[in-house]
Amino acid sequence: MSSLPGAAAPNPSAAATDATPGASSSNSSNSSSTDSSERSPFVSMRVVHRLPGRLRLRFKTRTGAAFQPRQVQLAIENLAGVVDARINPAAASLIVRFDPAKTDAETLCSAIRQLPVRPSPSARSTPAPAGEEMRALLISGGLLLGSSLLPLPLRMPATLAAALPVFGEAVDDLLQRGITSHVLEALAIAISALRRDYTAANATSFMLALGEYLEHSIERRSDDLLKQLLRPDTGLVWVEEDGVERQIDSAGIAVGATVIVAAGATVPVDGTVLGGEALINEAAMTGESEPVRKQRGDSVLSGTVVEEGRLRVYAEHVGHRTAAARIADYVEDSLTAKSQAQLGAARLADRLVPAVLGLAGTTWLLSGDWQRAAAVLQADYSCALKLATPVAFKAGMYRSGKQGILFKGGDVVERLAEADTFVFDKTGTLTTGLLAVTDSITFDPNYSATDLIDLAASVEEHYFHPLALAVVEAARKHQGRHFDHKEVEFIAAHGVASVIDGQRIVVGSRHFVEEDEGIPVDAQRAVLDRLFREGKTLLYIGFGGRLLGVIALKDQLRESSAATLARLRRLGVRRIVMLTGDHRARAAELAEQLGIDEFHAELLPEGKAEIVARMTAAGARVAFVGDGINDAPALAGAHVGIAMQRGADLARLTADVALLEDHFERVADARELAVATMQRIDNNFRLTVGANTAILAAAAFGKLSPIASSVLHNGSTIAILLNALRSVRLRPE
Repeated sequence: MSSLPGAAAPNPSAAATDATPGASSSNSSNSSSTDSSERSPFVSMRVVHRLPGRLRLRFKTRTGAAFQPRQVQLAIENLAGVVDARINPAAASLIVRFDPAKTDAETLCSAIRQLPVRPSPSARSTPAPAGEEMRALLISGGLLLGSSLLPLPLRMPATLAAALPVFGEAVDDLLQRGITSHVLEALAIAISALRRDYTAANATSFMLALGEYLEHSIERRSDDLLKQLLRPDTGLVWVEEDGVERQIDSAGIAVGATVIVAAGATVPVDGTVLGGEALINEAAMTGESEPVRKQRGDSVLSGTVVEEGRLRVYAEHVGHRTAAARIADYVEDSLTAKSQAQLGAARLADRLVPAVLGLAGTTWLLSGDWQRAAAVLQADYSCALKLATPVAFKAGMYRSGKQGILFKGGDVVERLAEADTFVFDKTGTLTTGLLAVTDSITFDPNYSATDLIDLAASVEEHYFHPLALAVVEAARKHQGRHFDHKEVEFIAAHGVASVIDGQRIVVGSRHFVEEDEGIPVDAQRAVLDRLFREGKTLLYIGFGGRLLGVIALKDQLRESSAATLARLRRLGVRRIVMLTGDHRARAAELAEQLGIDEFHAELLPEGKAEIVARMTAAGARVAFVGDGINDAPALAGAHVGIAMQRGADLARLTADVALLEDHFERVADARELAVATMQRIDNNFRLTVGANTAILAAAAFGKLSPIASSVLHNGSTIAILLNALRSVRLRPE
């Protein structure tokens, strides 16, 4: 990637040198005292692109080393002067933003190259790389096929050599964790080898190698599914400044910038369309393959692609705050987060290992048959119990992510499935949060209701405000006329003013029209009070020094609200509650219309969190659905919080589940996906226990040879993992 005009050129020495951490003389004297577990994860690193305050680097990691991207990223962010860092392990790419006043590129590169990172306990137990697993599989498979061709004196050494990976894992586990499934497997091979049953021993080694390769491949596949949700850096983008378009690095986009996106380009920000019209492919974010038409006032998401047309987009969320960046954060978190179901399955698997060992010993004591004992040792519950649960969570989360529902970890899926009470904020959740014109009332017989809307729209069409957008949309629907006017004057927090046919027109709040412009409104008090009691927002239009009329607007109920609530009840939700700061009469009307069990109206912001806390204290498992900054405490205090797509940043960061598209039915989709995922986990648990118990019983009674037991055990484990990997599909409504 080339540098921007005027940007500092990449350092030739940094770009051309693959420096090895720890190679300098200053470090060599201390090498003997340095814990090897804390050495740098990077073998080499080079600068591929540089801007002031930003570096992009390519790196190589140590072969076979456990690389923890999240941990390394946090370590880099703790370096002096670093603002933030982002690692893409698949692309071996590292992007670092830093404060040039506190550090420089050379110092920063040197510090990163020598960065010591202590691996977490989970990192030490990371499965062997696929290449090593494949080598073990080929060696054990070749010996199984050719052992009969070897001279008798070589068969024992060859069998034991092929089983060395199994023995090595068994010894490590025995010393660090006690008796595990690896210890059982090593005992099974040793017993068969000592009995000179080399076919059984080699077959066991081969089945174990095959099973481990397939199990880890499936586990990696589940991780890869989630990683598909990560979005690449959009690189250089076009922005408009003072009417001039220029190209800058995507990291340089600020909130409020006007971004230009043309056909074939990826949208680099979350924002609102200021102008233009285009077809947007949102499949990467919502899973919908049908392109969506976007025009002025519509929202667009980062990571989506313009297929046709050209847009001017007002940047509302940039950098790490965009939807695409949040997906990356959620994916990183979900790959390490463990649910109670996953932890419980792992604990049960560990507890059952001694029981299997005891059964093998009892079988040998009662029968005197070492072959039966070896057959028992082939089967255990550990692999399927420990792997099937996280694989199922990741598959479900991938499916939900493709549908625009982001779970921040497997534990969130579990908690959403457990929720029995759904609490909804009203505005922006059960309602659209977007105003629409409901009434147009004129106080001058010379002007009709549509004339009033057209007058207001003519001067409001250049004003980017929810009220203005609603009035312009109302005029567009009835294809109203456009009134020619002079230059529009914007009065912040009040309204707009202009001149039409020589008369001053003002559109805005009552305070603006009555107090600032001196236009009396008391004569129409009865009409105005009625509209206010109906919970409507009023837009006052003054023309020629008199009150020409008022336009009433109201937040609209979502079309899917009633159907979604009914669907939640079918999915096991026992109670549905609505919270709002709106008038009690309006809240009661809406609650009755939607069949809501309970509502609380005229609430202050802190009142929502207090009600959620009371419900939780009473034993309810509350899922709170909201969108505003004042919803953040309730979202954080609930059993699980769900933030709407148009929600405030604080709400979306606080929530456990974030919706990426403004479809209310996604709330029920999230619940159904969570319930279906937990049902699959339960089914896999029963299958694992049932299948392995049957294999153990048959082996103990001499009905299975060690080879047959190994084949059945590994085969059932792979089948259960494949079942866990299948994506959860929603039932059509």
